[in-house]
Amino acid sequence: MKIVVLDGFSANPGDMSWIALEEMGDLTVYDRTPAEETVARAADAEIVLTNKVVIGRREMEQLPHLRYIGVLATGYNVVDIAAAHEHGIIVTNVPAYSTESVAQMVFAHLLTVTNRTEHYAQENRDGRWSRNPDFCYWDAPVHELAGKTFGIVGLGNIGQRVAQIALAFGMKVKALTSKSAHQLPQGIEKVGLEELLSSADILSLHCPLTDDTRHLINATTLAQMKPTAILINTGRGPLVDDADVAQALQANRLHAYCADVMTEEPPKADNPLLRCTNAYITPHIAWASVEARIRLMDIAIANVRAFLIGHPQNVIGGGN
Repeated sequence: MKIVVLDGFSANPGDMSWIALEEMGDLTVYDRTPAEETVARAADAEIVLTNKVVIGRREMEQLPHLRYIGVLATGYNVVDIAAAHEHGIIVTNVPAYSTESVAQMVFAHLLTVTNRTEHYAQENRDGRWSRNPDFCYWDAPVHELAGKTFGIVGLGNIGQRVAQIALAFGMKVKALTSKSAHQLPQGIEKVGLEELLSSADILSLHCPLTDDTRHLINATTLAQMKPTAILINTGRGPLVDDADVAQALQANRLHAYCADVMTEEPPKADNPLLRCTNAYITPHIAWASVEARIRLMDIAIANVRAFLIGHPQNVIGGGN
């Protein structure tokens, strides 16, 4: 049984072990795989694991031995599911492994804006507090989160966890969700998009990327938000129009944009958001805590094991 991991570095840069997969077959792990080398590296493999390397119809047609694709992530847009079904290939993903880590990143970003701890720590390393005539100083107003309205787009596992934390901070939580009002946990109010945009002091995006949600945040929807609002995106980069958000920030029509995801990753150096002083961008690391990556590896390996014994789990498509 030949097993190939096409881009293992992100999930396991060397601080974990692939030994459990080695025990299941002839394993080859590549840190990264350029698109043009995908077929050559996966040749003769029956099992392929991928994170961001695309396996589409063209690749499947050139990999006649391929029986299983394990996506090392929750999102599986890198695999052509329809083609996998036609070729009898099982496709699995790793659901809900990063919920706690992503929710934590949402509030790390939010507190970066409201409390600016990194800014003051650096100022004081440079001696500013030691030179200050008063016992304290601040460069911008400090606001409490309690009492603010926290808006959420999408109430899946991560959206609901974020809502719980927001409630613990004493915030009012409103959500745009396909769930009915009676399905929502206590303390979450179901609202429409217009009300969510106009009332949110903080707006956090947790919905899937679809034709309907692509560029959900654009010049029109930004104009409906408070100019003091903080926008947070740990969902998918294209949920926002980068240029429109940058323009809103530069014109003081949006207080801050916090993102762990970008439309293109890595972003081009001329992306306008990278030049905005009130844009706070982290390099898609919300999912990457040690604990979340351990869960990812454990579930991914369990998915392979379940496939080999004939009882595949976390199947998202493919197979006959």
